[in-house]
Amino acid sequence: MKRTLIQTNDGSHSLRMEEMNETYHSIHGALQEAKHVFLKEGFHQTEGDVSILEVGFGTGLNAFLTMLEAHKTGRITHYVGIEKFPIEEDIIRTINYGELLGEPEWFDELHVLNWNMEVPISDYFFLIKLQKDIADTDFTERFDIIYFDAFAPEKQPEMWSKDIFSKMLNALKPGGILVTYCAKGQVKRDLKEVGFEVETVAGPPGKREMIRGRK
Repeated sequence: MKRTLIQTNDGSHSLRMEEMNETYHSIHGALQEAKHVFLKEGFHQTEGDVSILEVGFGTGLNAFLTMLEAHKTGRITHYVGIEKFPIEEDIIRTINYGELLGEPEWFDELHVLNWNMEVPISDYFFLIKLQKDIADTDFTERFDIIYFDAFAPEKQPEMWSKDIFSKMLNALKPGGILVTYCAKGQVKRDLKEVGFEVETVAGPPGKREMIRGRK
């Protein structure tokens, strides 16, 4: 599984999966995409203490930004990130998110923590990184928000199935939300079919729309 470091248009790094010819983040800007999709349309659509599930922990960018925002807002955040294929440490050390946001030590800490156990990084942010396949994982009404950040449907279709979406619905508390950068019509139809209320909202730079679903 070959991953190559690239620089996106806002100066932040991403990785390219050579076998898929797919990037982990938008080439228009990894940071600005994550801030828009997962913070603006996810984290900030809720209030108070929050529990978050991320499908596709990847580079840790979404977790890192959420941790910084939890501190900024004083919201206690319990965060679970699922990743079947963790990125190698030598690649992680080349990614520039910590330097760009002025918190290199915190970014590094996200990645050196042990997998499969909850670790309190601070008084506001508690992290569990799960190395497993989401298809083999079941949850019950535990989360306020799901960050659905799998590779694109045409690259990883098994992650965008109705079976997976049903798992996501079951994982949310009543009124909980799922956000994803994707805006494909079939994804909207499948989310609705399993029981989500689906809305299309403005996407990040370089993308006209994205999806937010609510339980």
